[in-house]
Amino acid sequence: MKRLLQPFILAVTVILAVGYGYLAVRLAGGTGGRIALAIPFIVIWIVPALYWTRERKPEETWLDNVAQQASYLSMAWVSFLLGLTVVRDLALLVTAIPALASTHAAINQAGAPAVLIGSLLALAIGAATALRGPPVKEIEIRIPGLHPDLHGLRIVQISDLHVGRNIRRRYVEGVVERARRLAPDLVALTGDMVDGPVERLAPDVAPLAALAEDRGAFFVLGNHDCYSGAPGWIAHFRQMGVRVLLNEHTVLRRGTSTLLIGGVVDPAYRPMPPAISLDGAPRADFRLLLAHNPRFAPLGARAGFDLQLSGHTHAGQFFPWTLVIRLVHAHVAGLSREGHMWVYVSAGTGTWGPPVRFGTRPEITLIKLVSAERPFQRPANG
Repeated sequence: MKRLLQPFILAVTVILAVGYGYLAVRLAGGTGGRIALAIPFIVIWIVPALYWTRERKPEETWLDNVAQQASYLSMAWVSFLLGLTVVRDLALLVTAIPALASTHAAINQAGAPAVLIGSLLALAIGAATALRGPPVKEIEIRIPGLHPDLHGLRIVQISDLHVGRNIRRRYVEGVVERARRLAPDLVALTGDMVDGPVERLAPDVAPLAALAEDRGAFFVLGNHDCYSGAPGWIAHFRQMGVRVLLNEHTVLRRGTSTLLIGGVVDPAYRPMPPAISLDGAPRADFRLLLAHNPRFAPLGARAGFDLQLSGHTHAGQFFPWTLVIRLVHAHVAGLSREGHMWVYVSAGTGTWGPPVRFGTRPEITLIKLVSAERPFQRPANG
């Protein structure tokens, strides 16, 4: 009972109660309808109240899996219900004038069924989009004064894979296969690779070791990696040959050029606070920062990095969070600038929570560094 009185759980309970009250008034007709509508809200409440407030277990029962899958799918469905209900009510407000009386009546009559059908259709489309797997998204960044030996450098970014309940070994194998076909010069794993302990997920994560064998692979912690047992995962990724960057940097040589790769820990990593600095770092022709959370961009720019690769946002993952996320982050998804520094935020290679994508797509990102002074031509052996 004590854990149910935590501020976070109380806040979740209030938010769910308010959402239910709104939909019960605007959608549900009669006592039976309101009781039925309460079921997904109760199912949603189960996960934060009963699972997020306790230590993650190495093994879970089939009942645990069913409860959490139902909860996450309910989260997506209720999100669509709320978003579409707000749209319908705005339409009713706009048409509440005598000149639009017939339109108002039509929306009022058909609105609730349309919202219910639309939310279920959005859920089905979103699940199909998420489970289909990530396509490759190619990004070309033109850099003035780029060292000739860095022209055409290929970086594959994999972020927010969230190996766990929905993302398993088969999905990871598909990601690795597509990434290897891109023949990257290095692979950046920008956090939230896992959602569970090493003991349970090591076999599902194992295919990622092939990326370290082909080229250099570098990993920075995301918040979910920390929730899942950061010390164990740090050791496990190192055993797979992946370089884990904990507020540190390393230097790679490419021809006569020098590439510096820095990595910052997520604030959820308790043993050390995040720190971004190039003090004492050797001279480099290009400085790449891996930071799971894009909020580090101002610090990365001030430190002197040329490009920051991040994830974390999932680009909102599905409507209406695709809109809400823009109120939280300055760099939401895609390529942008922070002062002189480029910032690329991946929409994520997997999904968290609901296996649903609506208005966004998962991605494997291929980033090419190109000299602004000359066109890029891929080498024949690349």
